[in-house]
Amino acid sequence: MKPRSVVVKAILYGLLILLSLYTILPFVWMVSTSFKPMEEVFARPPKLYSPNMSFNSYRYVIEVGALRALLNTAFVATAATASSLFFCTLGGYGFAKFRFPGQKTLFGFLLATLVIPGAIMLVPTYAIMVKLGWTNTYLPLIVPTAANAFGIFFMRQYIGTVSDEIIDAARIDGASEFGIFWRIIAPICVPGLITLGLIFFMTSWNNYLLPSIYLKKAELYTLPLLQMQMSGVSGQTNYHNWMALATISIVPPLIIFLLFQRRFTEGITAGALAGE
Repeated sequence: MKPRSVVVKAILYGLLILLSLYTILPFVWMVSTSFKPMEEVFARPPKLYSPNMSFNSYRYVIEVGALRALLNTAFVATAATASSLFFCTLGGYGFAKFRFPGQKTLFGFLLATLVIPGAIMLVPTYAIMVKLGWTNTYLPLIVPTAANAFGIFFMRQYIGTVSDEIIDAARIDGASEFGIFWRIIAPICVPGLITLGLIFFMTSWNNYLLPSIYLKKAELYTLPLLQMQMSGVSGQTNYHNWMALATISIVPPLIIFLLFQRRFTEGITAGALAGE
């Protein structure tokens, strides 16, 4: 290997390491702050380690309902992700492998809805939820997002890469259309499903706006709602408790992402190739 190449690689690796450290520093600071007493949170000079560190902040957030909020958030995120994946994959299969009158027009209309700001739909959607009696339940956080334009478009692009010969062979063998979808299309699309599922899961997990609109009972609170409830007026927020709850909030999504990161990359790559 040429000396010049070694120097270039060393510089690149050094820059990547510095960038990685810069990226994870806020998370390290969050965890460190969650163990500090309040009087040391804004100490000068800042310190990542304090001899007075303790688990008092975690005890406090558990007492105010962090575990219950964690379970609530996990339920909503899981249910919303599962329903979205099912209906978006079903819709993507229909647009990718079936031909029917007005298909292109309907798909174009579907894509056009992507440019509509979500805020425009808040008032009419809220009126519908009130009429249905779904306020103070998790249904408004799950049902309206069960089939969305982005998910259908993503899966349509992914399913478009599946060979038509496989589907035709299954039809010749007597498989039903739903059987083809469930036994052939869905297993083939696992990388795409994982990619889309991670996107949906993270969106639902971190969602604050919709829970703040529909959930008024404390026992139904999700983690973002509980965290905002713990926010005091300027200068009175107990930041060490806040950071403890933030640390608890970030652990489950982080574990899930680390478990499926390879599949996530495969799904993104396949989706990009499908769109070419």
